[in-house]
Amino acid sequence: MKALWKEFSTYAVVGVANTLIHWQLFYVLNTAAGISQAASNLSAFCVAATFSFYVHALYTFEAGTSVLRYLAYIGFMGVMSFVVGHFADVWKLHGVVTVASFSLLSLVCGGFFSKFVLLREQKGLNGLDSGGIE
Repeated sequence: MKALWKEFSTYAVVGVANTLIHWQLFYVLNTAAGISQAASNLSAFCVAATFSFYVHALYTFEAGTSVLRYLAYIGFMGVMSFVVGHFADVWKLHGVVTVASFSLLSLVCGGFFSKFVLLREQKGLNGLDSGGIE
């Protein structure tokens, strides 16, 4: 139970940091640089996700992952971030609605994807955990 609590609390702290990075970068790109919400959301997601990926791999889930799994995560969630931003552009939604909607979607989908696909334990040829980021 203690390990589960540690995993959850670390996941939550990293999630807050990830959200702050994403929202701030989105704001700078969209408002200050005048980039579309779709491109701003995708760019901000990629930066924040890279931060989260390494922190979660090292501290939260303590399991190795591969570059291919990371690219699958970026691809899957990146498409979702772009689609959310695209609909916000088409419907002329406020940027806060865009990042709040994507943050909620990312919390659920990204959490499950990270836990069960991206950062699950990998078994080496001898059946033991291969450890580390490959």
